[in-house]
Amino acid sequence: MRRWLGAALAAGLAASQAFGAAAPATPSQLYEARCSHCHQGDVPRAPHLVTFQIMGAAPIYAALTEGTMREHVQDLSDAERRALANHLGGATRTAVPVKRCGPTVAQAPPSPPSLKGWGLNMENTRFVPAAVAGLDAAEVPRLAVKWVFAYPGASRARSQPSVWGSVVYVGSQDGTVYALDLDSGCAHWTFKADVEVRSAITADESGKRLFFGDIRGTLYAVDSADGGFIWRTQVDKHADVTLTGSPRYHQGRVYAPLSSKEWASAADPGYPCCTFRGGVSAVDAADGRILWTAHSIAEEPVPVGRNATGLQRFAPAGAPIWNSPTLDPRRGWLYVGTGESYTSPAADTSDAVLAFDLESGRLAWSHQALAGDAWNMACFIGGGENCPEENGPDLDIGAPPMLVRLDDGKEILVAGQKSGHVFALDPDAGGKRLWTTRIGRGGFAGGVHWGMAAGEGRIYAPNADTVFTGLEQGEAKPGLFALGPANGEVLWYARAPDACAAEDRPACDPGFSAAVTAMPGVVFAGAFDGHLRAYRAADGKLLWDFDTNRPFTTVSGERGHGGSIEADGPLVAEGHVLVNSGYLFGDRMAGNLLFAFAPKVNARSEENARSEENPRSEGILPSNSAQRPRKARFPDRDY
Repeated sequence: MRRWLGAALAAGLAASQAFGAAAPATPSQLYEARCSHCHQGDVPRAPHLVTFQIMGAAPIYAALTEGTMREHVQDLSDAERRALANHLGGATRTAVPVKRCGPTVAQAPPSPPSLKGWGLNMENTRFVPAAVAGLDAAEVPRLAVKWVFAYPGASRARSQPSVWGSVVYVGSQDGTVYALDLDSGCAHWTFKADVEVRSAITADESGKRLFFGDIRGTLYAVDSADGGFIWRTQVDKHADVTLTGSPRYHQGRVYAPLSSKEWASAADPGYPCCTFRGGVSAVDAADGRILWTAHSIAEEPVPVGRNATGLQRFAPAGAPIWNSPTLDPRRGWLYVGTGESYTSPAADTSDAVLAFDLESGRLAWSHQALAGDAWNMACFIGGGENCPEENGPDLDIGAPPMLVRLDDGKEILVAGQKSGHVFALDPDAGGKRLWTTRIGRGGFAGGVHWGMAAGEGRIYAPNADTVFTGLEQGEAKPGLFALGPANGEVLWYARAPDACAAEDRPACDPGFSAAVTAMPGVVFAGAFDGHLRAYRAADGKLLWDFDTNRPFTTVSGERGHGGSIEADGPLVAEGHVLVNSGYLFGDRMAGNLLFAFAPKVNARSEENARSEENPRSEGILPSNSAQRPRKARFPDRDY
């Protein structure tokens, strides 16, 4: 990794000598003068800027200080090199040690976990029963900050917290997994994975073993009591494999969804595109052995000619799986949604819902929502050498399908897509489509992204629909929709308030991309603009609104800052609401905080809960602000 990055950056910095020896004053100026002319997709072997943000600051800094880059940055001070690495990789501040809980050891909960990983249950409905929530709908308007935890050195916070008993388990950008005290936010223990942990932490039926993945495709098992290492497994041999979707545990197996960073690697005209195939690996929970791997594209890639630079091209490839598998033990299947193909012609299992056999990994059936969708980052930078002929439109199914039971007892699968469509399938009829509802204009950063919720006779679908590229058609409808499960009828729509216009924040956007979470009577939704909002389930009335995008003093005593709420959704458990804030990628707003809210009577004082630099009470923002379309710098693709 360092050698590849070093060679690429070396070309950029060597070329920059023509700009003069004087180093620019800011990291942004350093990048523009020394790097930008090679890292916007024009130079072979020079990764695109988007790749740096996926990798993070640490390997970039290592290349600048220890690798082949050293001779090209001798005129820069260590502070300037660190600032450049942080600018490219997304670090926000120097790491401050977290507050430890003391000599006590976090004990495994006495009963099995009630909420199981990303979707909170096997069906991925993200609905929290009253007994688990420990929170009444009447208490929601009184929610206030109880504590705020800062992820050291992070610019994004995207591992959904998991709670069992009195402990919060969560991963972080630098690879540290934390066991935090639910009441105070101090750390009982930490475990250091090799690289960023984006997935939720899931557990076995006893709650004693925890499972999670990192962005290099390594699956881990650790002890929930003390973070002790148990095993690790590389789930796929491809160099660009990543585990963004959360693993799912069931009856002695861990099911890990396979995605990749190859969509970004393809921006390099010197990259032999493309060879990754999405899939699911079934892993033995006891020892980490891979039992089977089922690919979303059955055919292995083969040579299919050369690009204009003479480099070999391969196909088929793509159909990554970004979401956490939905389990259906009664039928013996697991369900996933897939992304676009990376090569043309697009595979018939891209942008599709797939059903795999739990025991063997055999593909039982598939339903393609959109044919002919082949895309990678080369297309976004102006039809680069590796852009497939179909060139998009890049409309993944990134959110996991939900297994929903209707009033008459029939079960259906409900899926959402970046196209702005929500649709239902019949799992007993080979995935036959039952109904389709369009909730927005869609686009590569529109529609449904990370997760819907279902409960109390409703489907809750968040809609992003806010980044304007000039390609989308029709009216943008960012916000939250409630649909009838039987026929997809729109029951209500709550348009996202535009806090961006009211507060004049750069890189701000009002859309709802993060997964939403429901409990009896209430739906919680986080927004690009950093606001966490609670809506009445019956009619979409706004009940509570809290702005996380500002500075806070954290449990470790340092100052942290929130940002966009993206990817992972809020969690409700044991009388608390937990949510991450911060997502530096593209035009999203950086941040490094985990918030714990509780009804004010149980929380710290209102005065302490306010931001020190912007002290004010948390009023509900007006919902009739005008929306401002905005052009994206590059696709919101950091899945």
